[in-house]
Amino acid sequence: MRWLLGSGLLLMCLLLPLGGSASGQQWTRFRGPNGSGAAAPAGIPTTWTDRDYKWRIELAGEGHSSPVLWGDRLYVTAADDNATQQVYCLDAGNGQVVWRRQLVCKVCPKNTLNSFATSTPAVDCDRLYLAWATPECYILVALGREDGREVWRRDFGPFVGEHGFGASPIVYEDLVIVPNDQDGPSSVIAVDRANGKTRWTTPRKSRKAGYSTPILYTPLDGRPQLILSSWSHGLSSLDPQTGAVRWELGVLDHRTVGSPLLAAGLIFAACGEGGGGKKMVAVRPGDPDKKVQAAVAYPIEGKLPYVVTPVAHGNLLFLWGDQGIVTCLDAPTGKRLWQERVPGRFFGSPVCVGDRLYAISRGGKVVVLASAEQYKLLGLSDLGEPSQSTPAVAGGVMYLRTRSHVMALAGR
Repeated sequence: MRWLLGSGLLLMCLLLPLGGSASGQQWTRFRGPNGSGAAAPAGIPTTWTDRDYKWRIELAGEGHSSPVLWGDRLYVTAADDNATQQVYCLDAGNGQVVWRRQLVCKVCPKNTLNSFATSTPAVDCDRLYLAWATPECYILVALGREDGREVWRRDFGPFVGEHGFGASPIVYEDLVIVPNDQDGPSSVIAVDRANGKTRWTTPRKSRKAGYSTPILYTPLDGRPQLILSSWSHGLSSLDPQTGAVRWELGVLDHRTVGSPLLAAGLIFAACGEGGGGKKMVAVRPGDPDKKVQAAVAYPIEGKLPYVVTPVAHGNLLFLWGDQGIVTCLDAPTGKRLWQERVPGRFFGSPVCVGDRLYAISRGGKVVVLASAEQYKLLGLSDLGEPSQSTPAVAGGVMYLRTRSHVMALAGR
């Protein structure tokens, strides 16, 4: 019954925008649909200037979070010098502020490369869900999507992490799922999206705070699995409805920052430290219902990403390294097809829009490559300000976020 209710709510959320938005599309979480970073072809240019934007606005604060979109509303967060969360709802068509909400937070220690608005919100047809954390509290807030009013708030207790906070919530059916891998007591928590009440909590071993965001994997004729990556557990599969552990594979031995990716029937996950990746694996997921055990399909060697999450186009897997080394692999086999250096260093992750890859360097330049078996640099455009964010793409428009600005670039 609970599953049917959740499915009904999800179906309602999916249907509502179709009648009320010119786009009829969404980008509802970090890296869009199931964290894939993939969008349909949209005619987005490969090079542009400031004159080509539909609109560009300045935010009252700074941050690294990515925009999310539902229908004709774009949502983005920033934080001021006092760490107060500045939550914006923008008209996706013209960039005008529909509503703005300030949520008081507290200044706390963090890595100088982090921000107080790094976590990307999640959105559904009713609410916007955003998280932040300090050494004293881990807050998840639900705001009304149309008016920004606070619907409910949860405090999951202290968050201990030497670099600050950065993981992002996701929505699954009638649940909001929150990763909580930290230096202190760790867990994964699912709350009812309507009222914030806890539906399940799964304790986790603690080692080093992680920043990856979960994805979903559904085996053929099987039940959905929630996939998480962390140093202490490696790759984990949980039942998203109950939090029960389905399988684990302890294959990661450093901190996880980039998120897992599903491509070619495999799950890709990396870990690292300092300025780069230390280990990356392709895992064949398990299915306990069919007595199929998870196993490493192959290790990935060489220059690896750490903060940056990979992206795929069909059976092509693109590893976009933090230092600008981009590698194209045949995802089913791991065969390297090419490896090249592109301008800049990166924390934001690439997105694949049709047959093109877009990634924003830390210096604020957008590098565009062909998502193909041969390396081809298609364009380089300057956003005019540093960025550590990942683009959002929906309705034929790419939304780009720099340290303190958001801009919309329409397809031609």
